[in-house]
Amino acid sequence: MILSPKARFGLAERLRGPEGAPLGEVFTFLSGLYFRGKLAYARAFARPPEGAAGVLVITANAGLVPADALVTHTHLRRFARVAIDAAEPRYRQPLARASRSLAALAVEDCQIVLLGSIASGKYVDILGRVFGERLVFPADFVGRGDMSRGGLMLRRVREGRELDYTPVLTAVRRGPRPPKLPRLS
Repeated sequence: MILSPKARFGLAERLRGPEGAPLGEVFTFLSGLYFRGKLAYARAFARPPEGAAGVLVITANAGLVPADALVTHTHLRRFARVAIDAAEPRYRQPLARASRSLAALAVEDCQIVLLGSIASGKYVDILGRVFGERLVFPADFVGRGDMSRGGLMLRRVREGRELDYTPVLTAVRRGPRPPKLPRLS
């Protein structure tokens, strides 16, 4: 829908234009609650190393890209051609390269917070090699689906409370489903 030349809503029209639209806004449109939660949470709590962009998004073929970077239809089509799979060199190599650049900027005690899934190796296999024990994730993510994680992050932003993090490499990566989040009034 967003790539259709017939689409007349603002985001689609900006993507067709020469400047494009912010990557974070595009990914929020494409994935809804989950990415909206990730982006809001990252913007609220990111403490990037000096010289690094605050909120970085993992892309299919360009590694870590600032959430505010402008993308066009061309970028999205290129993303769509590459599988997000640790065995795919067109995904793995840019992500590893960008991660090494970030690691070079990060002081020794800087944590790298992954707000993506750790259940598979698509992120962990690459990022874990670069960041080691500094790669952490919210422990409350284990067992939750995408929508539940998105809702949890939005609640924490609203409360102004950061989640507790645990190192990815030593964590339980799959677990029982936690109770549903209570309904907001």
